[in-house]
Amino acid sequence: MNRGFSNYLDVLRFGAAFVVLISHFAYPRFTEGRYLWVRELNLGSDAVVLFFVLSGLVIAFVAQTKDHAGRQFAFNRATRLLSVALPALLLGYLLDRMGMALFPDFYDSPFYAPLPLAEQLARGLSFTNEWGGLEARLGTNGPYWSLSYEVAYYALFAVAWYLTGALRAVLLVLGVWLVGLNILLLMPAWLMGVWVWRCLDRGLLPQQRLIPLLVWGLPLVYAGALVLGLPEALRGVTAMALPAEVVDGLRFSDEFLWNNLLAVCVALHLLGVAALTRRRAARPSGRLIPWLAGGSFSLYLFHYPLLQFLGPALPDSGVTVVDDALLLGLVALTCYAFAGVFERTLRDQRAWLAQRSAQTKKAPSH
Repeated sequence: MNRGFSNYLDVLRFGAAFVVLISHFAYPRFTEGRYLWVRELNLGSDAVVLFFVLSGLVIAFVAQTKDHAGRQFAFNRATRLLSVALPALLLGYLLDRMGMALFPDFYDSPFYAPLPLAEQLARGLSFTNEWGGLEARLGTNGPYWSLSYEVAYYALFAVAWYLTGALRAVLLVLGVWLVGLNILLLMPAWLMGVWVWRCLDRGLLPQQRLIPLLVWGLPLVYAGALVLGLPEALRGVTAMALPAEVVDGLRFSDEFLWNNLLAVCVALHLLGVAALTRRRAARPSGRLIPWLAGGSFSLYLFHYPLLQFLGPALPDSGVTVVDDALLLGLVALTCYAFAGVFERTLRDQRAWLAQRSAQTKKAPSH
């Protein structure tokens, strides 16, 4: 991946995380419906689909170029996730308990599920909170659902990539059974990212005449689909084809037709951008975009408990623009302070763990 394409991926990473934040900020319980159009367009859900495609691309890239052994892949994925997920769960639980004590009327269902800390940690750190039959919201942290999907895709991909023979077949069947239908329904979106990497690796990029269509045309097609209500129409197709209780049970996968169609468009768009940047010298991106992208995981995973707590906690100035800017800005700044402590120190955390592991191996056994 060249520098220009990598810069563009950074823009998308931050942009998707910020759209998810805005999507939740737009709830009437926080901003009294002033930004309800964001909710009506369901932009936050579309941003998560973008994350899935980017994730598939990055995981396929690192598996082929960096993580040459399954153990190395597992270590890098686990440390990347846990460096942010563990403190997000602990601090989120603390905020939830404080908020419930101070503003009990604001912590109502379905926005808050008062699970004990031990259960939240067990579900959250195993990333099984949305696997078949185990569905649960972890306190107020609604966005955590997508990590359960991500880890399932990581695991299935790793089995297919690193193993062979009967063991691979058995583990794939077992994995498919464990993660359940809901997660599998969105796996094509994640696999579109893997397909993008395969195309990049083999040099299979679009012809020159297709680049404008893929780079500029597909975003316009997406905007048109939203205006025409295509996502809702496809959800209606699902509702007609399946019993109501089945559709309700799909939870975050209830728009799988639209989500996977969107993933195809995102994948083709990325190939167009890759072809475009290959033919142009990359401009220096400066420090801001990489810095913002470097904290996007924290922004995504920690913003909702903060919104839930700060929403009723901040004083009302009587000027809606000021109140909205204060809430949004304080949430974003706190998330990036969180990233500075946990997400950006991942290299040091990995080095410490590697050192501890080496010391353990050297220690004499008794």
